[in-house]
Amino acid sequence: MNQLDHQHWMKIALDEANQAALQNEVPVGAVLVLNNQEIARGHNMPIQKHDPSAHAEIMVLRKAATELENYRLPGLSLYVTLEPCLMCAGAIMNSRIANVYFGASDSKTGVAGSVMNAFENTQLNHHCSIEGGIMAEECASILKDFFKIKRIVKE
Repeated sequence: MNQLDHQHWMKIALDEANQAALQNEVPVGAVLVLNNQEIARGHNMPIQKHDPSAHAEIMVLRKAATELENYRLPGLSLYVTLEPCLMCAGAIMNSRIANVYFGASDSKTGVAGSVMNAFENTQLNHHCSIEGGIMAEECASILKDFFKIKRIVKE
């Protein structure tokens, strides 16, 4: 895929992140793509669903598995606005996703290079390609703005 394709899909993930923010969820969005066609999209929903695993990545993996009637999702590309955490990395690897493209890095919980790189661990069975920094500024901005408002409202 070329840079314009990456931007197109990341904009859809950003739309999902905005939906999360409107629902008072941490604004992270994701979209799964196969052969340049959208398979599933989603956003963070742990508060709404009372489910700590309801991260954007998990939500789209669940939707895609249902849509494709397969728990394995080979060949799919995941676009997510924030670097995956360890829980999501495990789900991504277990689902056999081919490519992960993320926007903003996460210096506190990101495991695609920030805190560590779980995807490069040779002891693990499945590996996928990882590329970060797709529309990083826009992806980071939505998070910064969300938490800035949260801090102001608390004061």
